[in-house]
Amino acid sequence: MNSPRTAPPGPAIRPRRLRRTPALRRMVAQTRLHPAELVLPMFIREGITEPAPIASMPGVVQHTPDSLRVAATEAVAAGVGGLMLFGVPTHRDPVGSGATDPAGVLNVALASLKAELGDATVLMADLCLDEFTDHGHCGVLTPAGTVDNDATLLRYAEMAIAQATAGADLLGPSGMMDGQVAAVRAALDDENLIDTGIFAYSAKYASSFYGPFREAVDSTLTGDRRSYQQDPANRTESRREVALDIAEGADLVMVKPAMSYLDVLADTAATATVPVAAYQVSGEYAMIEAAVANGWIDRDRAIMETVTSIRRAGAQIVLTYWATELARNLTVAG
Repeated sequence: MNSPRTAPPGPAIRPRRLRRTPALRRMVAQTRLHPAELVLPMFIREGITEPAPIASMPGVVQHTPDSLRVAATEAVAAGVGGLMLFGVPTHRDPVGSGATDPAGVLNVALASLKAELGDATVLMADLCLDEFTDHGHCGVLTPAGTVDNDATLLRYAEMAIAQATAGADLLGPSGMMDGQVAAVRAALDDENLIDTGIFAYSAKYASSFYGPFREAVDSTLTGDRRSYQQDPANRTESRREVALDIAEGADLVMVKPAMSYLDVLADTAATATVPVAAYQVSGEYAMIEAAVANGWIDRDRAIMETVTSIRRAGAQIVLTYWATELARNLTVAG
């Protein structure tokens, strides 16, 4: 008499087989990080003689000219793909005149790093007035105290020429003014600065996660920027903003912040015809560092997981304050 056939011990298809060892997991990983995809945001502050720590962003500082050159050189040596510079001036006025002064803190820093590093990195400049205005808004104000979009575009055009002349490879208009990319492109082309690219902050939301950044740039802002930055409740309008910026001449587009807007990032990556970036902003950095300080999460794993998630959602480029550290770790692991 034949013995009855017994059922197999489990399903024939077992996805866990490909998770069993580190080597298997590496082989089938769908998202990989590379140092060249990382951009390091950096702050240069006028009038200081030692780097100034930013309390809400442990490990991040406002640089002196000397410390900026050292940190930038270290980032490039680690393989970081680009540097995004923000200036912190000692003097501010209603129109942000320091932003267009060739002797202004940001323009001097750009020229210094271009002379130091040449084409070894992609040198980027934040193109916005908020660090340079005494009211802290991203543009020129009307007598009533609202941002004057078209008057601001004139200032952005002047900033573009100043930053490109100083040596920036890519300019990052971040003020969310209507027509800002077209204004910057026209200004650059009129001055025959046709090789300078535009890294547009196309989907920038009015986020609570910018708090530590305001400390980093000694922001003078009162109120908020909700009248020109995007509403966190909205998703589809970011597609329109991205499409407009590309039509106006953006060479790259960005979603900011990253972690709370991965759906927007995925939408952007699915439709954009230019490279897509995302900015892991100061509040995202500060939350993880605070949780680490309290012993609640594993720091290295959290950094790797969050940046990987941003890449997985579609970002080809990630701006992160951990760029140098992460690049070094990737090089060792690779």
